[in-house]
Amino acid sequence: MSKKNRRIVFSTNPDPDPEAGAVELSTNPAAPAPSLQGDQPVRVHRSRAGRGGKTVSVIKGVKSPPAGKKALLKHLKSKLGTGGSIKDGDIEIQGEQRERIVALLNELGYKAKVAGG
Repeated sequence: MSKKNRRIVFSTNPDPDPEAGAVELSTNPAAPAPSLQGDQPVRVHRSRAGRGGKTVSVIKGVKSPPAGKKALLKHLKSKLGTGGSIKDGDIEIQGEQRERIVALLNELGYKAKVAGG
């Protein structure tokens, strides 16, 4: 079936117009919560300890609820094209990505700094 001939046959949505029922979020879920973050900077460290010599960039100091950290992790992973996870409240991104992470965090509104050597 071609895309041109597609039509909705059955829908559980009581409003058939998809644009009429859409609710837009006013803020990006990955952006900082001003009431929580305040003026505290976010630090981006490099670490290899306990990882078999593999380097990761660790983001510390993000004051956000777990859902906000997950959204930030997803945003960073998609922009950087790498993997990552949340461990002990810190966000870990695979590889030496500190400069790029700081640039992305500053675009989102965080006050980010590179930490360590």
